[in-house]
Amino acid sequence: MGLRDTLFGRHQVKGPAPDRLFAITTAYVTLQAEHGVVPAGKAAIVFQALQTSEFEATLRDMEEVVKATGGDSATSVATQDDSYGYRWMVLSNPPGAPSIEDLAVGINAVSGSIETAGHGERLLCAVFAFVDAQKHPIYFIYNYKRGYWYPFVPQPGAQQERNTERELQLKAQMAEELPIEPELERWFPLWGIPI
Repeated sequence: MGLRDTLFGRHQVKGPAPDRLFAITTAYVTLQAEHGVVPAGKAAIVFQALQTSEFEATLRDMEEVVKATGGDSATSVATQDDSYGYRWMVLSNPPGAPSIEDLAVGINAVSGSIETAGHGERLLCAVFAFVDAQKHPIYFIYNYKRGYWYPFVPQPGAQQERNTERELQLKAQMAEELPIEPELERWFPLWGIPI
């Protein structure tokens, strides 16, 4: 902040640290080894797409980048739009070969391309899929606007109910590994996750 900014009361708002996304690449080891929660081999980045040729060209370029970066691991890419007008770019590892590192690199490449194209405000979140010992889904969601992670655990067999007790348990278990969103009211549920 410069002297002029101090005198006139202006300040720059710092965005979240970009390296926080990569915290998942070490946190999953603890999840797997100590808590029996294993990677499902899928992740997605969610953003609000623009109906412009420039934005669509950026998306096509992103898909090519992800395919190139995931070439050795055979990571595949698919996109779909949801009923709220958000686009999901889904990255999948081959069956039986989950790689959180490859998924995080791919997600970061996509978010970096969107930000470089000047559309960073369109980024909503990244979602990484896991399963517990009973094969129930557990998601870790990274909120781009806040720079924090939070767990989302849909209640097995229920429609649009979440297991908040399990979410709070995961928060306590992973607080040392991940920058967890401190405000619980910002732990937004994502129903109908396509991963």
